Amino acid sequence: MRDIRLAHTAAPDWRAGLGHCVAQLGPLTAEHRLGFLYVADKFAASLDDIATVLREVTHVRDWVGTSSVGICATGREYFDEPALAMMVAAADPDEYRVLPSLERDTRPMKQAHGAWIEHRHPSLALVHADPRAERVPMLVTSLAEEIGFVVGGLTASHGNGFPQLAGKVTEGGVSGVLFAGDVALATGLSQGCSPIGPVRRITDCRDNVIVSIDEQPALDVFKQDIGEILARDLRKVAGYIHAALPVPGSDTGDYMVRNLTGIDPQRGLLAIGAEVGVDDPILFVRRDKGAAEQDLSRMLRQIKTRAKTRPQGGVYVSCVARGPNLFGPESQELRRIQDELGDFPLVGFFANGEISHNRLYGYTGILTVFL
Repeated sequence: MRDIRLAHTAAPDWRAGLGHCVAQLGPLTAEHRLGFLYVADKFAASLDDIATVLREVTHVRDWVGTSSVGICATGREYFDEPALAMMVAAADPDEYRVLPSLERDTRPMKQAHGAWIEHRHPSLALVHADPRAERVPMLVTSLAEEIGFVVGGLTASHGNGFPQLAGKVTEGGVSGVLFAGDVALATGLSQGCSPIGPVRRITDCRDNVIVSIDEQPALDVFKQDIGEILARDLRKVAGYIHAALPVPGSDTGDYMVRNLTGIDPQRGLLAIGAEVGVDDPILFVRRDKGAAEQDLSRMLRQIKTRAKTRPQGGVYVSCVARGPNLFGPESQELRRIQDELGDFPLVGFFANGEISHNRLYGYTGILTVFL
């Protein structure tokens, strides 16, 4: 990937916004084959038209992307406002393949690109997914088993649809782009929550309902970990305190955050947004601006160390609960990336769930850079 160009703008009409963006991209060459496109939720129904016009006026062949309630550009967040962001890269024809929509399994990928996969050994897939599709977690796991690493996120919408763009516009599955194994990339994940208690063990549960933890009623353990003040009024924990499921075998203490979906004070039960099993580890975490800022800085330093030079381009996927809802106004989250790594082309979106490696996360920021 090389000669990566960026364009972004806010505009009440997508046609006017597209004109501004095309002007920002400047003259493109025949080598500019791959484009990333993210549009505001307001323009979701027009994503196919936008992509069609882009192909016609830029002659960039392949576009991938999605719509969202918030989109990202270098040092800039567009949250709940009509906007477009796009990035175009010059690439050799064999450096990537557009990943067709996967709805049940990975067979469409093998049918479309089996020979290329055998020859170029792709190591990363950047994907967008429909949050309504129940098979997304399974598809991500299967894709990671065959490719190696998956990054991306679930489309976030105010009800204007959940389109993904991968050559054509689709809904209902997982789609995106595969990168050949020799494409220089680096990825990093930053948590948006911090632990407030020790790692414990689930000792009784039913599906997503936790009956006991460490042989004690689940709610009693929860109250113990969150502290006396919050325990007095459990209504205050909504959106602030979450469950976290440690990643097996992680040597970095990684965990997947899941929402609390129900509390039963009479029976001492907790329900969370994931199915769990007996003996599964669990801990409780809180949304924490300070911890999120520190962890974002840690992740950026790691990428900077690995990259050694300023990235040529990048894609950032952040949770809708981050951005201005966690870091504050004035695009502080995206500015932190710019301040640490430099002024390089970056696009992305705020997601309803983030994907890293083979798992679905929440409240995280996932950065992928081209080196």
